[in-house]
Amino acid sequence: MTLPYFFVEDLNTKKIILDEDTSKHISVLRMQKGEQILLTDGKGKKAQANIIDDNRKKCMIEIFSVQNEEERKRSVAIGISLLKNTSRFEWFLEKATEIGVSEIIPLLCERTEKEKFRFDRMQQILISAMLQSQQCWLPVLHYHTNFTEFIQSNLYHRNLLPIACPKKKFNFRKYVHHSLLTFHNPHPLFSSARKVILHKWKLNRLNFKIFKLYH
Repeated sequence: MTLPYFFVEDLNTKKIILDEDTSKHISVLRMQKGEQILLTDGKGKKAQANIIDDNRKKCMIEIFSVQNEEERKRSVAIGISLLKNTSRFEWFLEKATEIGVSEIIPLLCERTEKEKFRFDRMQQILISAMLQSQQCWLPVLHYHTNFTEFIQSNLYHRNLLPIACPKKKFNFRKYVHHSLLTFHNPHPLFSSARKVILHKWKLNRLNFKIFKLYH
């Protein structure tokens, strides 16, 4: 039977008092003192621990085993416009986490209709998706930013491969030795943004590779 899996930001101490939400979750599962759980910090660590105090609000656990999972050999960052339909954006976050995306950059683009972004809620969705898929690397979620400002910043090196959406599946394995920066937008995102990208990466022309995450 698979052990229950929880997120804890810091796994550097042997004994940890879990937050109230996690403690209540353990209580709902009717877990008691002496039973085991799994923990991750979202940074590659996976720990196995015993419950030593099953308090409903301040459950205490003791770690007895820690494994470190190597960071992925390739890094995939996805820049995506905020969507009018929040549920579809949340679905995207779940799937991006499940397939191993390293970073997610919410963007404000030319045709972005919704500009409100609930960071805490989106972060919690990423954590839930990571735990559900039994992973121990949590994608880095950035605060939403203007597309043009992001491209003109020095956050990413110009040799990263720009990829656009929306018609065909994209084979990430073909670019296993690349770090990928991809852009996804439900609208024709690159009408004016092409010039910005061409200038930023000093390219003569830009043929966008295409991929899609299917619901």
